[in-house]
Amino acid sequence: MSFSSSTRPSPSGARGSGKAPVGGPNRLPGGRERRPALAALAVILILLGAAGSALIALRSGDRQDYIAVGSKPIAPGQKISVDDLAKGDLAGKTGGLLPWSTVKSLEGKYSTGWLYPGQFLAKDSTTADATPPGGALVGISLDAGRAPSMQLKGGDILQIIQVPAANQTGGAPSVLVDAAKVMSVSGGIADSKTNANTTLNLTVLVPTSKATALAAAAAAKGLAVVQLPSSTPPDVPPADGAR
Repeated sequence: MSFSSSTRPSPSGARGSGKAPVGGPNRLPGGRERRPALAALAVILILLGAAGSALIALRSGDRQDYIAVGSKPIAPGQKISVDDLAKGDLAGKTGGLLPWSTVKSLEGKYSTGWLYPGQFLAKDSTTADATPPGGALVGISLDAGRAPSMQLKGGDILQIIQVPAANQTGGAPSVLVDAAKVMSVSGGIADSKTNANTTLNLTVLVPTSKATALAAAAAAKGLAVVQLPSSTPPDVPPADGAR
């Protein structure tokens, strides 16, 4: 039996039925071809990292220390102590903020509005004048039984009452000041260590029209105070109108 050439499998057909030859159009790049691309990517990443580090170092070098409020808020009109303040650092534009190097200059000044923990102080955050227009500062001294036992603080609001003297009969108490703001405090009703009775000294902000009567009653030891809620508007608002 013989076979014709038309029925005999061709060698080329046999080769075509196999896998595509290496080096075809879909061939992936070899290892040697990938190496330059990876090296270039590595160089770019190194340059970007160096640039980022340089930027961070540059910005950190521009940071400066400024005056901020400490852990407790400062009420409007409160006398400021260095202990009320803390150091905070900032970078970038900080125009108007007070540098930490000037912190001692704020000792004894008064806040012009509410200052909150972490807030940075500006030039208009404090004033050397504690008496806004229409107000007067009056010092009063109180013994045990004439004020709340808890320690009063700057910014508290008090109603000040004139009470009759111990040897006076027929007298009636009267309100001298509806809402006076405490500006500074020293001493206490009781010593914190011995519990012995002491004298509480307050400086309060009151309307000028009531200052004379209040000072006279204070000198005669005829005063008592009642602490009002902190939300009570004072008779004399701060110079900037804040409460």
